[in-house]
Amino acid sequence: MLSSLDLIVLVAYLTAVVGIGLWLGRHGETPDEYMSAGRSLPGWAVGLSMFGSYVSSISFLANPGKAYADNWNPFVFSLATPIAAAIAVKWFMPFYRHSGEISAYEHLEHRFGPWARTYAVVCFLLYQMARMGTVIYLLALAVAPLTGWHIYATIAVTGTLMTIYTLAGGIKAVVWTGVLQSAVLVAGTLMCLGAIIVQTPGGLSEIVETGAAHHKFALGSFGPSLAQPTFWVVFFFGLFTHLTNFGIDQSYVQRYLTARDDREAAKSIWITALLYMPVAAIFFFIGTGLFSFYRLQPELLDTVKAPDKVFPHFIATQLPLGAAGLVVAAIFAASMDSNLNSMATLTFCDVYQRYFRPRAGQRESMVVLYLSTFFWGAASIAIALYMMTREDEALEAWWNLAGVFSGGVLGLFLLGLICRRADNVAGAIGVVVGAIVIVWMSLPMLVTVPEELRNPLHAYLTIVVGTLTIFLVGLAVAQIRARGL
Repeated sequence: MLSSLDLIVLVAYLTAVVGIGLWLGRHGETPDEYMSAGRSLPGWAVGLSMFGSYVSSISFLANPGKAYADNWNPFVFSLATPIAAAIAVKWFMPFYRHSGEISAYEHLEHRFGPWARTYAVVCFLLYQMARMGTVIYLLALAVAPLTGWHIYATIAVTGTLMTIYTLAGGIKAVVWTGVLQSAVLVAGTLMCLGAIIVQTPGGLSEIVETGAAHHKFALGSFGPSLAQPTFWVVFFFGLFTHLTNFGIDQSYVQRYLTARDDREAAKSIWITALLYMPVAAIFFFIGTGLFSFYRLQPELLDTVKAPDKVFPHFIATQLPLGAAGLVVAAIFAASMDSNLNSMATLTFCDVYQRYFRPRAGQRESMVVLYLSTFFWGAASIAIALYMMTREDEALEAWWNLAGVFSGGVLGLFLLGLICRRADNVAGAIGVVVGAIVIVWMSLPMLVTVPEELRNPLHAYLTIVVGTLTIFLVGLAVAQIRARGL
Protein backbone atom coordinates (compact mmCIF):
# COMPACT_ATOMS: atom_id res chain seq x y z
CA MET A 1 0.00 0.00 0.00
CA LEU A 2 1.31 3.45 -0.91
CA SER A 3 2.16 5.90 1.85
CA SER A 4 0.40 9.25 2.25
CA LEU A 5 3.35 11.02 0.61
CA ASP A 6 3.20 8.66 -2.37
CA LEU A 7 -0.53 9.28 -2.74
CA ILE A 8 0.08 13.05 -2.63
CA VAL A 9 2.61 12.71 -5.47
CA LEU A 10 0.13 10.67 -7.50
CA VAL A 11 -2.77 13.06 -6.92
CA ALA A 12 -0.55 16.03 -7.79
CA TYR A 13 0.29 14.41 -11.12
CA LEU A 14 -3.36 13.68 -11.95
CA THR A 15 -4.29 17.24 -11.02
CA ALA A 16 -1.57 18.61 -13.30
CA VAL A 17 -2.84 16.54 -16.24
CA VAL A 18 -6.38 17.84 -15.89
CA GLY A 19 -5.10 21.36 -15.20
CA ILE A 20 -3.20 21.43 -18.51
CA GLY A 21 -6.35 20.51 -20.41
CA LEU A 22 -8.48 23.10 -18.66
CA TRP A 23 -5.85 25.82 -19.08
CA LEU A 24 -5.40 25.17 -22.80
CA GLY A 25 -9.14 25.28 -23.36
CA ARG A 26 -9.83 28.39 -21.31
CA HIS A 27 -10.30 30.75 -24.29
CA GLY A 28 -12.41 28.42 -26.42
CA GLU A 29 -11.33 26.94 -29.73
CA THR A 30 -12.29 26.72 -33.37
CA PRO A 31 -12.80 23.26 -34.92
CA ASP A 32 -9.42 23.55 -36.66
CA GLU A 33 -7.64 24.35 -33.40
CA TYR A 34 -9.48 21.58 -31.59
CA MET A 35 -8.48 18.97 -34.19
CA SER A 36 -5.10 20.18 -35.48
CA ALA A 37 -3.93 22.98 -33.15
CA GLY A 38 -3.73 25.26 -36.18
CA ARG A 39 -0.67 23.22 -37.28
CA SER A 40 1.49 25.28 -34.95
CA LEU A 41 3.12 22.88 -32.48
CA PRO A 42 6.88 22.19 -32.13
CA GLY A 43 8.11 18.82 -33.33
CA TRP A 44 9.77 17.89 -30.03
CA ALA A 45 6.45 18.19 -28.18
CA VAL A 46 4.56 16.19 -30.81
CA GLY A 47 7.29 13.53 -30.74
CA LEU A 48 7.17 13.17 -26.96
CA SER A 49 3.40 12.90 -27.15
CA MET A 50 3.55 10.13 -29.77
CA PHE A 51 6.25 8.36 -27.75
CA GLY A 52 3.87 8.38 -24.78
CA SER A 53 1.29 6.66 -26.97
CA TYR A 54 3.75 3.90 -27.75
CA VAL A 55 4.15 3.02 -24.07
CA SER A 56 0.85 1.93 -22.50
CA SER A 57 0.15 0.22 -19.19
CA ILE A 58 0.34 -3.03 -21.14
CA SER A 59 4.02 -2.52 -22.03
CA PHE A 60 4.87 -0.83 -18.72
CA LEU A 61 3.68 -3.82 -16.69
CA ALA A 62 3.76 -6.73 -19.15
CA ASN A 63 7.23 -6.29 -20.66
CA PRO A 64 9.11 -6.55 -17.35
CA GLY A 65 6.95 -9.59 -16.60
CA LYS A 66 7.91 -11.20 -19.92
CA ALA A 67 11.63 -10.62 -19.32
CA TYR A 68 11.30 -11.89 -15.75
CA ALA A 69 9.59 -15.11 -16.82
CA ASP A 70 11.38 -15.73 -20.12
CA ASN A 71 13.77 -13.58 -22.19
CA TRP A 72 14.08 -10.50 -24.42
CA ASN A 73 12.41 -12.02 -27.48
CA PRO A 74 9.52 -9.45 -27.44
CA PHE A 75 12.11 -6.63 -27.48
CA VAL A 76 12.76 -7.45 -31.15
CA PHE A 77 9.42 -5.73 -31.82
CA SER A 78 11.03 -2.35 -31.06
CA LEU A 79 14.06 -2.95 -33.33
CA ALA A 80 11.87 -2.41 -36.39
CA THR A 81 10.79 1.06 -35.27
CA PRO A 82 13.54 3.08 -37.06
CA ILE A 83 12.79 1.35 -40.38
CA ALA A 84 9.10 2.22 -40.10
CA ALA A 85 10.02 5.77 -39.06
CA ALA A 86 12.23 6.20 -42.14
CA ILE A 87 9.40 5.04 -44.41
CA ALA A 88 6.96 7.32 -42.61
CA VAL A 89 9.21 10.37 -42.99
CA LYS A 90 9.86 9.63 -46.66
CA TRP A 91 6.32 8.81 -47.81
CA PHE A 92 3.54 8.82 -45.20
CA MET A 93 4.13 12.18 -43.52
CA PRO A 94 4.48 14.26 -46.75
CA PHE A 95 1.43 12.53 -48.22
CA TYR A 96 -0.85 13.43 -45.31
CA ARG A 97 0.51 16.91 -44.67
CA HIS A 98 0.23 17.95 -48.31
CA SER A 99 -3.27 16.51 -48.73
CA GLY A 100 -4.68 19.17 -46.40
CA GLU A 101 -7.11 16.66 -44.84
CA ILE A 102 -7.28 16.15 -41.08
CA SER A 103 -8.81 12.69 -41.43
CA ALA A 104 -6.36 9.93 -42.28
CA TYR A 105 -9.08 8.13 -44.22
CA GLU A 106 -10.69 10.79 -46.40
CA HIS A 107 -8.25 10.08 -49.23
CA LEU A 108 -9.47 6.46 -49.33
CA GLU A 109 -12.80 7.74 -50.62
CA HIS A 110 -11.03 9.58 -53.43
CA ARG A 111 -9.16 6.41 -54.39
CA PHE A 112 -11.72 3.65 -53.82
CA GLY A 113 -15.09 5.20 -52.98
CA PRO A 114 -17.10 5.92 -49.81
CA TRP A 115 -17.07 2.27 -48.65
CA ALA A 116 -13.28 2.34 -48.16
CA ARG A 117 -13.37 5.47 -46.03
CA THR A 118 -16.21 4.21 -43.86
CA TYR A 119 -14.59 0.78 -43.52
CA ALA A 120 -11.36 2.32 -42.24
CA VAL A 121 -13.18 4.65 -39.83
CA VAL A 122 -15.27 1.84 -38.34
CA CYS A 123 -12.15 -0.32 -37.91
CA PHE A 124 -10.28 2.48 -36.15
CA LEU A 125 -13.12 3.40 -33.81
CA LEU A 126 -13.79 -0.22 -32.88
CA TYR A 127 -10.13 -0.94 -32.28
CA GLN A 128 -9.49 2.20 -30.23
CA MET A 129 -12.58 1.75 -28.08
CA ALA A 130 -11.51 -1.80 -27.25
CA ARG A 131 -7.89 -0.76 -26.72
CA MET A 132 -8.65 2.13 -24.40
CA GLY A 133 -11.04 0.01 -22.35
CA THR A 134 -8.39 -2.69 -22.03
CA VAL A 135 -5.64 -0.25 -21.03
CA ILE A 136 -7.83 1.36 -18.34
CA TYR A 137 -8.84 -2.08 -17.07
CA LEU A 138 -5.24 -3.32 -16.79
CA LEU A 139 -4.21 -0.08 -15.10
CA ALA A 140 -6.91 -0.52 -12.46
CA LEU A 141 -5.88 -4.12 -11.80
CA ALA A 142 -2.27 -3.04 -11.29
CA VAL A 143 -2.65 0.10 -9.18
CA ALA A 144 -5.75 -0.63 -7.09
CA PRO A 145 -3.81 -2.89 -4.68
CA LEU A 146 -1.08 -0.23 -4.43
CA THR A 147 -3.35 2.73 -3.78
CA GLY A 148 -6.10 1.03 -1.82
CA TRP A 149 -8.66 2.44 -4.25
CA HIS A 150 -11.46 0.18 -5.41
CA ILE A 151 -10.92 -1.20 -8.91
CA TYR A 152 -14.25 0.15 -10.17
CA ALA A 153 -13.45 3.58 -8.75
CA THR A 154 -10.00 3.53 -10.35
CA ILE A 155 -11.53 2.75 -13.74
CA ALA A 156 -14.15 5.48 -13.41
CA VAL A 157 -11.67 8.11 -12.19
CA THR A 158 -9.05 7.33 -14.86
CA GLY A 159 -11.55 7.37 -17.71
CA THR A 160 -13.23 10.53 -16.43
CA LEU A 161 -9.95 12.45 -16.09
CA MET A 162 -8.91 11.40 -19.61
CA THR A 163 -12.23 12.61 -20.95
CA ILE A 164 -12.11 15.92 -19.08
CA TYR A 165 -8.65 17.04 -20.21
CA THR A 166 -9.24 15.93 -23.80
CA LEU A 167 -12.68 17.51 -24.02
CA ALA A 168 -11.45 20.80 -22.55
CA GLY A 169 -8.22 21.27 -24.48
CA GLY A 170 -8.57 19.26 -27.70
CA ILE A 171 -5.48 18.06 -29.55
CA LYS A 172 -3.32 20.68 -27.80
CA ALA A 173 -4.15 19.06 -24.47
CA VAL A 174 -3.39 15.63 -25.89
CA VAL A 175 0.05 16.77 -27.07
CA TRP A 176 1.09 18.84 -24.06
CA THR A 177 -0.19 16.37 -21.47
CA GLY A 178 1.67 13.78 -23.54
CA VAL A 179 4.87 15.74 -22.92
CA LEU A 180 4.23 15.67 -19.16
CA GLN A 181 3.26 12.01 -19.28
CA SER A 182 6.41 11.07 -21.18
CA ALA A 183 8.61 12.96 -18.70
CA VAL A 184 6.97 11.26 -15.72
CA LEU A 185 7.06 7.90 -17.47
CA VAL A 186 10.79 8.10 -18.21
CA ALA A 187 11.59 9.44 -14.72
CA GLY A 188 9.62 6.69 -13.03
CA THR A 189 11.16 4.01 -15.22
CA LEU A 190 14.73 5.22 -14.56
CA MET A 191 14.00 5.40 -10.83
CA CYS A 192 12.88 1.76 -10.83
CA LEU A 193 15.94 0.73 -12.82
CA GLY A 194 18.26 2.51 -10.38
CA ALA A 195 16.51 1.01 -7.35
CA ILE A 196 16.81 -2.52 -8.73
CA ILE A 197 20.52 -2.11 -9.53
CA VAL A 198 21.32 -0.57 -6.14
CA GLN A 199 19.32 -3.09 -4.10
CA THR A 200 20.48 -6.22 -5.93
CA PRO A 201 23.43 -7.82 -4.09
CA GLY A 202 26.34 -7.47 -6.48
CA GLY A 203 24.67 -4.68 -8.43
CA LEU A 204 24.76 -4.33 -12.20
CA SER A 205 27.42 -7.00 -12.75
CA GLU A 206 25.37 -9.57 -10.85
CA ILE A 207 22.26 -8.78 -12.90
CA VAL A 208 24.18 -9.13 -16.16
CA GLU A 209 25.94 -12.33 -15.10
CA THR A 210 22.78 -13.96 -13.77
CA GLY A 211 20.77 -12.89 -16.79
CA ALA A 212 23.39 -14.23 -19.19
CA ALA A 213 23.71 -17.50 -17.29
CA HIS A 214 19.96 -18.08 -17.55
CA HIS A 215 19.72 -16.87 -21.19
CA LYS A 216 17.54 -13.94 -20.17
CA PHE A 217 19.01 -11.66 -22.85
CA ALA A 218 18.20 -14.06 -25.72
CA LEU A 219 16.30 -12.49 -28.63
CA GLY A 220 14.77 -15.73 -29.84
CA SER A 221 15.72 -18.27 -32.47
CA PHE A 222 17.10 -17.06 -35.80
CA GLY A 223 15.79 -20.19 -37.50
CA PRO A 224 13.35 -20.30 -40.45
CA SER A 225 10.27 -21.46 -38.51
CA LEU A 226 7.13 -19.38 -39.07
CA ALA A 227 5.13 -21.20 -36.40
CA GLN A 228 7.20 -19.93 -33.46
CA PRO A 229 7.97 -16.37 -32.25
CA THR A 230 11.45 -16.39 -33.76
CA PHE A 231 13.52 -13.24 -34.12
CA TRP A 232 12.28 -12.79 -37.70
CA VAL A 233 8.61 -13.41 -36.90
CA VAL A 234 8.64 -10.82 -34.10
CA PHE A 235 10.67 -8.39 -36.22
CA PHE A 236 8.24 -8.41 -39.16
CA PHE A 237 5.28 -8.28 -36.79
CA GLY A 238 6.84 -5.15 -35.30
CA LEU A 239 7.63 -3.62 -38.70
CA PHE A 240 4.05 -3.95 -39.97
CA THR A 241 2.63 -2.77 -36.66
CA HIS A 242 4.82 0.35 -36.68
CA LEU A 243 3.92 1.01 -40.32
CA THR A 244 0.28 0.78 -39.28
CA ASN A 245 0.85 3.27 -36.47
CA PHE A 246 2.72 5.86 -38.55
CA GLY A 247 0.80 5.24 -41.77
CA ILE A 248 -2.90 4.74 -41.02
CA ASP A 249 -3.53 5.26 -37.30
CA GLN A 250 -5.49 8.49 -36.95
CA SER A 251 -4.13 9.16 -33.46
CA TYR A 252 -0.53 9.29 -34.76
CA VAL A 253 -1.23 10.86 -38.15
CA GLN A 254 -3.30 13.61 -36.55
CA ARG A 255 -0.51 14.45 -34.15
CA TYR A 256 2.22 14.91 -36.71
CA LEU A 257 -0.26 17.00 -38.69
CA THR A 258 -0.22 19.47 -35.77
CA ALA A 259 3.50 20.21 -36.31
CA ARG A 260 4.26 23.67 -37.65
CA ASP A 261 6.04 22.42 -40.79
CA ASP A 262 7.29 19.27 -42.49
CA ARG A 263 10.69 19.42 -40.83
CA GLU A 264 9.11 19.54 -37.37
CA ALA A 265 6.76 16.71 -38.32
CA ALA A 266 9.71 14.56 -39.43
CA LYS A 267 11.48 15.42 -36.18
CA SER A 268 8.46 14.24 -34.19
CA ILE A 269 8.50 10.84 -35.88
CA TRP A 270 12.22 10.34 -35.28
CA ILE A 271 11.92 11.40 -31.63
CA THR A 272 9.19 8.80 -31.18
CA ALA A 273 11.20 6.01 -32.78
CA LEU A 274 14.56 6.79 -31.19
CA LEU A 275 13.10 7.17 -27.68
CA TYR A 276 10.98 4.05 -27.88
CA MET A 277 13.88 1.64 -28.47
CA PRO A 278 16.02 2.48 -25.40
CA VAL A 279 13.00 2.84 -23.11
CA ALA A 280 11.71 -0.54 -24.27
CA ALA A 281 15.15 -1.98 -23.50
CA ILE A 282 14.97 -0.51 -19.99
CA PHE A 283 11.61 -2.19 -19.37
CA PHE A 284 13.07 -5.55 -20.34
CA PHE A 285 16.22 -4.94 -18.29
CA ILE A 286 13.99 -4.18 -15.30
CA GLY A 287 12.43 -7.63 -15.75
CA THR A 288 15.88 -9.25 -15.92
CA GLY A 289 16.93 -7.26 -12.87
CA LEU A 290 13.86 -8.42 -10.94
CA PHE A 291 14.76 -12.01 -11.81
CA SER A 292 18.22 -11.57 -10.30
CA PHE A 293 16.93 -9.57 -7.32
CA TYR A 294 14.35 -12.12 -6.23
CA ARG A 295 16.49 -15.13 -7.14
CA LEU A 296 19.02 -13.95 -4.59
CA GLN A 297 16.33 -12.93 -2.06
CA PRO A 298 13.31 -15.22 -2.68
CA GLU A 299 11.86 -14.48 0.75
CA LEU A 300 11.08 -10.91 -0.40
CA LEU A 301 8.71 -12.17 -3.08
CA ASP A 302 6.26 -13.52 -0.49
CA THR A 303 3.45 -15.40 -2.24
CA VAL A 304 3.59 -13.54 -5.55
CA LYS A 305 3.71 -16.05 -8.41
CA ALA A 306 2.37 -14.38 -11.56
CA PRO A 307 5.20 -12.69 -13.54
CA ASP A 308 3.06 -9.63 -14.33
CA LYS A 309 2.59 -8.98 -10.60
CA VAL A 310 6.28 -9.08 -9.68
CA PHE A 311 7.02 -5.50 -10.80
CA PRO A 312 4.02 -3.96 -8.96
CA HIS A 313 5.07 -5.95 -5.87
CA PHE A 314 8.58 -4.47 -6.08
CA ILE A 315 7.14 -0.96 -6.45
CA ALA A 316 4.96 -1.37 -3.38
CA THR A 317 7.57 -2.98 -1.11
CA GLN A 318 11.06 -1.87 -2.17
CA LEU A 319 10.93 1.74 -3.39
CA PRO A 320 11.70 4.55 -0.92
CA LEU A 321 9.04 6.92 0.41
CA GLY A 322 7.72 9.21 -2.32
CA ALA A 323 9.37 7.26 -5.13
CA ALA A 324 6.57 4.71 -5.35
CA GLY A 325 4.08 7.53 -5.91
CA LEU A 326 6.11 8.80 -8.87
CA VAL A 327 6.31 5.30 -10.37
CA VAL A 328 2.57 4.74 -9.99
CA ALA A 329 2.10 8.15 -11.60
CA ALA A 330 4.29 6.83 -14.44
CA ILE A 331 1.96 3.84 -14.80
CA PHE A 332 -0.95 6.26 -15.00
CA ALA A 333 1.03 8.29 -17.53
CA ALA A 334 1.43 5.20 -19.68
CA SER A 335 -2.32 4.63 -19.53
CA MET A 336 -3.82 8.11 -19.75
CA ASP A 337 -2.60 8.97 -23.23
CA SER A 338 -5.92 9.84 -24.83
CA ASN A 339 -7.07 8.91 -28.33
CA LEU A 340 -10.49 10.43 -27.66
CA ASN A 341 -9.69 13.52 -29.73
CA SER A 342 -8.82 11.45 -32.80
CA MET A 343 -12.00 9.41 -32.34
CA ALA A 344 -14.06 12.59 -32.07
CA THR A 345 -12.31 14.02 -35.14
CA LEU A 346 -13.26 11.01 -37.25
CA THR A 347 -16.81 11.07 -35.92
CA PHE A 348 -17.13 14.69 -37.00
CA CYS A 349 -15.22 14.63 -40.31
CA ASP A 350 -16.02 11.16 -41.63
CA VAL A 351 -19.51 10.60 -40.24
CA TYR A 352 -21.28 13.87 -39.35
CA GLN A 353 -19.84 16.08 -42.09
CA ARG A 354 -19.68 13.32 -44.67
CA TYR A 355 -23.20 11.97 -44.29
CA PHE A 356 -25.28 14.58 -42.46
CA ARG A 357 -24.06 18.21 -42.40
CA PRO A 358 -21.24 18.96 -44.87
CA ARG A 359 -21.56 22.71 -44.21
CA ALA A 360 -21.87 22.63 -40.43
CA GLY A 361 -21.02 25.96 -38.82
CA GLN A 362 -18.32 26.54 -36.23
CA ARG A 363 -20.60 26.37 -33.19
CA GLU A 364 -22.39 23.28 -34.45
CA SER A 365 -19.05 21.64 -35.26
CA MET A 366 -17.71 22.25 -31.77
CA VAL A 367 -20.86 20.79 -30.21
CA VAL A 368 -20.42 17.61 -32.26
CA LEU A 369 -16.73 17.39 -31.32
CA TYR A 370 -17.47 17.87 -27.62
CA LEU A 371 -20.31 15.34 -27.61
CA SER A 372 -18.24 12.82 -29.55
CA THR A 373 -15.33 13.14 -27.11
CA PHE A 374 -17.70 12.61 -24.19
CA PHE A 375 -19.38 9.63 -25.87
CA TRP A 376 -16.14 7.78 -26.66
CA GLY A 377 -14.79 8.47 -23.18
CA ALA A 378 -17.93 7.03 -21.60
CA ALA A 379 -17.79 4.04 -23.96
CA SER A 380 -14.19 3.30 -22.96
CA ILE A 381 -15.10 3.43 -19.27
CA ALA A 382 -18.05 1.12 -19.92
CA ILE A 383 -15.85 -1.44 -21.67
CA ALA A 384 -13.31 -1.40 -18.82
CA LEU A 385 -16.10 -1.86 -16.26
CA TYR A 386 -17.62 -4.67 -18.30
CA MET A 387 -14.27 -6.46 -18.38
CA MET A 388 -14.44 -6.61 -14.57
CA THR A 389 -17.74 -8.49 -14.64
CA ARG A 390 -17.43 -10.77 -17.66
CA GLU A 391 -17.40 -14.50 -17.02
CA ASP A 392 -16.85 -15.60 -20.60
CA GLU A 393 -14.50 -14.64 -23.42
CA ALA A 394 -16.92 -12.44 -25.39
CA LEU A 395 -14.91 -9.26 -24.93
CA GLU A 396 -11.65 -11.03 -25.72
CA ALA A 397 -13.24 -12.21 -28.97
CA TRP A 398 -14.35 -8.63 -29.68
CA TRP A 399 -10.81 -7.36 -29.04
CA ASN A 400 -9.38 -9.96 -31.42
CA LEU A 401 -11.94 -9.13 -34.10
CA ALA A 402 -11.04 -5.44 -33.82
CA GLY A 403 -7.47 -6.36 -34.64
CA VAL A 404 -8.61 -8.68 -37.41
CA PHE A 405 -10.57 -6.07 -39.32
CA SER A 406 -8.16 -3.21 -38.71
CA GLY A 407 -5.44 -5.35 -40.27
CA GLY A 408 -6.91 -4.74 -43.72
CA VAL A 409 -6.57 -0.96 -43.70
CA LEU A 410 -2.78 -0.84 -44.13
CA GLY A 411 -2.93 -3.10 -47.19
CA LEU A 412 -5.64 -0.94 -48.74
CA PHE A 413 -3.68 2.24 -48.03
CA LEU A 414 -0.50 0.85 -49.60
CA LEU A 415 -2.45 -0.32 -52.63
CA GLY A 416 -3.84 3.16 -53.19
CA LEU A 417 -0.49 4.85 -52.56
CA ILE A 418 1.69 2.61 -54.73
CA CYS A 419 -0.58 1.37 -57.51
CA ARG A 420 -2.18 4.24 -59.42
CA ARG A 421 -4.15 1.78 -61.57
CA ALA A 422 -5.96 0.33 -58.55
CA ASP A 423 -9.62 1.34 -58.59
CA ASN A 424 -12.76 0.65 -56.59
CA VAL A 425 -13.07 -2.93 -57.85
CA ALA A 426 -9.42 -3.80 -57.19
CA GLY A 427 -9.59 -2.35 -53.69
CA ALA A 428 -12.85 -4.10 -52.83
CA ILE A 429 -11.69 -7.51 -54.08
CA GLY A 430 -8.36 -7.11 -52.25
CA VAL A 431 -10.10 -6.26 -48.96
CA VAL A 432 -12.60 -9.14 -49.25
CA VAL A 433 -9.89 -11.72 -49.99
CA GLY A 434 -7.59 -10.25 -47.34
CA ALA A 435 -10.36 -10.21 -44.72
CA ILE A 436 -11.10 -13.87 -45.41
CA VAL A 437 -7.42 -14.76 -44.98
CA ILE A 438 -7.13 -12.69 -41.79
CA VAL A 439 -10.27 -14.25 -40.27
CA TRP A 440 -9.03 -17.75 -41.12
CA MET A 441 -5.64 -17.04 -39.55
CA SER A 442 -7.31 -15.60 -36.44
CA LEU A 443 -9.90 -18.35 -35.89
CA PRO A 444 -7.87 -20.20 -33.22
CA MET A 445 -7.94 -17.03 -31.09
CA LEU A 446 -11.73 -16.80 -31.38
CA VAL A 447 -13.17 -20.32 -31.48
CA THR A 448 -12.10 -23.95 -31.26
CA VAL A 449 -10.83 -25.04 -34.68
CA PRO A 450 -10.09 -28.61 -35.85
CA GLU A 451 -6.36 -29.24 -36.12
CA GLU A 452 -6.47 -29.78 -39.89
CA LEU A 453 -8.06 -26.35 -40.44
CA ARG A 454 -5.73 -24.43 -38.13
CA ASN A 455 -3.46 -21.70 -39.41
CA PRO A 456 0.09 -23.13 -39.34
CA LEU A 457 1.68 -19.70 -38.92
CA HIS A 458 2.27 -17.87 -35.67
CA ALA A 459 -0.43 -15.36 -34.72
CA TYR A 460 2.09 -12.49 -35.03
CA LEU A 461 2.15 -13.03 -38.79
CA THR A 462 -1.58 -12.34 -39.20
CA ILE A 463 -1.09 -8.61 -39.81
CA VAL A 464 1.85 -9.34 -42.16
CA VAL A 465 0.03 -11.91 -44.30
CA GLY A 466 -3.25 -9.98 -44.24
CA THR A 467 -1.64 -6.73 -45.35
CA LEU A 468 0.36 -8.40 -48.14
CA THR A 469 -2.69 -10.36 -49.32
CA ILE A 470 -4.82 -7.24 -49.72
CA PHE A 471 -2.02 -5.37 -51.45
CA LEU A 472 -1.00 -8.18 -53.82
CA VAL A 473 -4.55 -9.29 -54.69
CA GLY A 474 -5.56 -5.67 -55.34
CA LEU A 475 -2.43 -5.16 -57.43
CA ALA A 476 -3.16 -8.30 -59.49
CA VAL A 477 -6.77 -7.29 -60.08
CA ALA A 478 -5.68 -3.80 -61.14
CA GLN A 479 -3.20 -5.25 -63.64
CA ILE A 480 -5.79 -7.65 -65.06
CA ARG A 481 -8.38 -4.88 -65.46
CA ALA A 482 -5.82 -2.57 -67.09
CA ARG A 483 -5.07 -5.20 -69.70
CA GLY A 484 -8.76 -5.78 -70.34
CA LEU A 485 -8.63 -9.47 -69.39
